[in-house]
Amino acid sequence: MAFTDMQRFGTGLGAGSILSGIAGLFGGKHKNPASAANQYISQIPGQTASYYQPYINAGQNALPGLQQQYGSLLNNPGGRLNEIGQNYHQSPGFQFALQQALQGANHAAAAGGMAGSPEHEQQNMQLATNLGNQDYNNWLGQATGLYGQGLQGEQGLASMGQHAGSSMADMIAQTLAQQGQYAYEGRAGQNQANGSVWSNLGSGAGLLGAFLPWH
Repeated sequence: MAFTDMQRFGTGLGAGSILSGIAGLFGGKHKNPASAANQYISQIPGQTASYYQPYINAGQNALPGLQQQYGSLLNNPGGRLNEIGQNYHQSPGFQFALQQALQGANHAAAAGGMAGSPEHEQQNMQLATNLGNQDYNNWLGQATGLYGQGLQGEQGLASMGQHAGSSMADMIAQTLAQQGQYAYEGRAGQNQANGSVWSNLGSGAGLLGAFLPWH
């Protein structure tokens, strides 16, 4: 039986399809785009960690002290106030104010003929006590104000560390999710390419079977 042009054309197509399929199986390694993308995506957490880590460390270091201070305030606020008050020192102007007040009281007692009397001594003691309480309360107000600022500062560091850690965790989660999506899409693309390879082999074999003169 003569080998016609149509048969030559059909066998050529069949052979081409088979060669294309074989090349896909053995010779043509398709580069997975997901792998190429993940090379850069995987660098994101490491490249950005240095910007977050100082704030995370600051928050972690502040948290134990902050917990201890708040625990002390909640369990024994009066005791904490007494601890602060133990550091009290008279203000630089206390002695001057006391001397001025006592001098004025002495002049008033002398003018009234009460200088050196028990009433005069009692008035001086009361005056000194009142000025001492005023000086202590002023000092305590300033000390507790600074203490409150310290607590707020520690709380700010803890909150800043929490936000930095949360942002870092979110970024890592997003990176992993993106890598998972790319891996899925890359595998789907490879499966599709493999399907095309086997399809070429099958169609090529079919064409050869149809046009080759087997008898």
